[in-house]
Amino acid sequence: MHASPSIPGTPGQPWGDAERAQWRAQQSRKRSYADEVLVRIDALREAFEVIQYGEVDWGDDGRYPLFALRSRGWDDALPAALVTGGVHGYETSGVHGALLFAARHAADYADRMNLLVAPCVSPWAYERIHRWNPQALDPNRNFVADSPCAESAALWALVRPLAARIRVHIDLHETTDTDESEFRPALAARNGKPYEPDTIPDGFYLCADSARPAPAFQQAINAAVAEVTHIAPADPDGTIIGSKVVAPGVIEYDYRALGLCAGITDAPYVTTTEVYPDSPRATPQQCNDAQAAAVRAALDFALAHP
Repeated sequence: MHASPSIPGTPGQPWGDAERAQWRAQQSRKRSYADEVLVRIDALREAFEVIQYGEVDWGDDGRYPLFALRSRGWDDALPAALVTGGVHGYETSGVHGALLFAARHAADYADRMNLLVAPCVSPWAYERIHRWNPQALDPNRNFVADSPCAESAALWALVRPLAARIRVHIDLHETTDTDESEFRPALAARNGKPYEPDTIPDGFYLCADSARPAPAFQQAINAAVAEVTHIAPADPDGTIIGSKVVAPGVIEYDYRALGLCAGITDAPYVTTTEVYPDSPRATPQQCNDAQAAAVRAALDFALAHP
């Protein structure tokens, strides 16, 4: 992981424009969206309809086209699945797990399920290995109507017309050591609040929607992932990242109240994955494989439980 720059601002005071500008000036490009993501999307053009659903223009930092993979021969008579990755750009296996699923497994669902895969929702953040967009906004707190976050607004516009048709949505994320060393302290500083340390779970877990928990669905995903990598145990107080564990490796959030990506559809089966790439017990390939296994298990369950 990269070194954390100094955090702008005055303790106890929320950031203004000057602090956001200072924070943005600290961010530098560390990898290439074009070379690592767009090349792989382009290689899938024969298998998928590649649609550009928007573009974010960040001035001197670059213009980023936003792409999704859509089943060729989309059939409205079939159920639909939405797979999203890279909502937080630094969460690498979310992006590459989505692409791995699309390349290796999507053909298994032909004529059974329509697929819509948005593998890298936040490309500026992907390149800078960061959680936020250039305006210091967290895309995964801004999936709302008239969103101020361009990346969230673009995906919202793509998905909302299909929201009632989508049967399953799986949003691929990671929990990393830098959540605690960099991003949570920056969040506290941005909001003018004291930083309260927390723990990082060692292993894979799921965040279900408290409004649509679907416990058997969550358990099926964890069972599939457990064959690839380990499931995170609860902390001694029975929580993971401060939230009560409702089943092994499962916590719940109110998706829509928080503006989370996995709340943008009416799908009965929804979940957010969390892989731990910094574990000594997991490799980057295992993390990608775990994400792909989670997607397959989610789609299989949805097909088996119409």
